[in-house]
Amino acid sequence: MLLNLTQVQILWHVAPCDMRKSIDGLSQLIASEMGENPSDGRLYIFANKNRDKLKILYWEKNGFCLWYKRLERSKFKLPAISEAKLGLTAEQLQWLLSGLDIKKLTGFTSLKYSCFY
Repeated sequence: MLLNLTQVQILWHVAPCDMRKSIDGLSQLIASEMGENPSDGRLYIFANKNRDKLKILYWEKNGFCLWYKRLERSKFKLPAISEAKLGLTAEQLQWLLSGLDIKKLTGFTSLKYSCFY
């Protein structure tokens, strides 16, 4: 089943990751380095040092799903961040997967009103 990205939190593991890791190894990184629960329903993004490979791990109902993308000629434009994790919006994830620089792009600011007149 495909996810509705607007209803799920997305966290990026900022440090480069060994892409030989699979579900168990990535789950261990989520718990130990990010301090999160890998089965909490969030999307966890991992990239390699060369930034030409991404893995996304998430829990769906009764098991883990692992998504992998390898670029043949380009690199993902990931920002340099000093924290262990970074939250992304669904829009930023789509930009990232499309090859856009998420630090240079900004979408519309969400507005919320309590009164309409």
